Amino acid sequence: MSTETSSARQKRAGPDIEVSGGGSDDSVAARAGAWVVVLGTAVTLVGLSWDIQWHNDVGPDTFFTLPHLLLYSGSGISGFASLAMVLITTAAQRAGRPVPRLGGAPVRVFGGALTAPLGYMVAGAGGALFLLYGLLDLQWHSIYGFDAVLDTPSHVALFLSITTTMIGSIMVFAAHRDHRWGRLGIVVAVPILIAFAPVTCKGLDNLDPPVDAMILGLVLFGPMLLIVGAALLARPGGAVAIAVAMGIVQAALWWFSPWAAHVYADAVGLPLRDGLVQRPPSLPGIMPMFLIVAAVAVEVLFWLARSRGFRPERMILVAGVVTGVIVGATFPLQMTLTNAMSSLDFGMIAKVTIIGIPLGLLAGYLGGRCTAMLTAPVREVV
Repeated sequence: MSTETSSARQKRAGPDIEVSGGGSDDSVAARAGAWVVVLGTAVTLVGLSWDIQWHNDVGPDTFFTLPHLLLYSGSGISGFASLAMVLITTAAQRAGRPVPRLGGAPVRVFGGALTAPLGYMVAGAGGALFLLYGLLDLQWHSIYGFDAVLDTPSHVALFLSITTTMIGSIMVFAAHRDHRWGRLGIVVAVPILIAFAPVTCKGLDNLDPPVDAMILGLVLFGPMLLIVGAALLARPGGAVAIAVAMGIVQAALWWFSPWAAHVYADAVGLPLRDGLVQRPPSLPGIMPMFLIVAAVAVEVLFWLARSRGFRPERMILVAGVVTGVIVGATFPLQMTLTNAMSSLDFGMIAKVTIIGIPLGLLAGYLGGRCTAMLTAPVREVV
């Protein structure tokens, strides 16, 4: 049995962080910090969609291009906003004032030098890592020159860091879900990550999976994030609102990406690829067009859980399987409807639908665990 006294333990760990009582902070700083972080993730998503379209319609690029500028600007915006919120929290803690409830539970970092709200710590870490991996990408371009693929080591590292920042933005808004603007932020932040997450899986293509790795990512992360967002909102219509927001993001990028790539190519005097055919824009083309169907299924299942008293953890697993099958089965149909060069492949439909069952089950499990972590009460952290 340890003989260490309570005062000795407190001296070793440092004084408690006194968290302000009541609900989450509703100050101007809290709102501004959350919305600037998600603005940065949106800018990053636009830059990535533009960059992928540039590769497909124009060709290789260098490190210094306008799409890359948007990518780095977005991570910089989120990173600096997160740093500002960390400094606000640290200043309150050092002044002996109650730490405001900003973006999640406050935690000590760098040996107690800073007190960081958990959501902003994650988002800021993603932003910092993106800039660090950007140096790796610059070195990669310096050695190998042009590149025209997504799965280089530097690109995969960049995608992982962007994903980290987007996860942090959801954590921030989840901590403020007791306010209307926090719930609205969840509706905005979740579709951004749904749109981006499959790109991170591109590095798995080197393992030669039975289905394109981005499709696997879509079938896993689409249902999982839809379930997490609906559970965080905890209101009828939450899943549908997220699906509608996803549709708006898809429609905006569907128009913007090819337009920006072609205008920029003309501005810098580069021709489009020879033999370029009409096909869906690259990134928005893989976003789940039928997510609204999956959202309706989630609404029905969650309604059954509320009205019939079914166990929520089981219904979340069922929701994961159902949405995984829906997203998987409808994706080949989406490709057929949007690409004149594509024909309906029933073999592919069967394959992706079958894969959607285990991936959907995993999505439901992970969605439930993530929701439990995001809705855990804020406690004093030493």
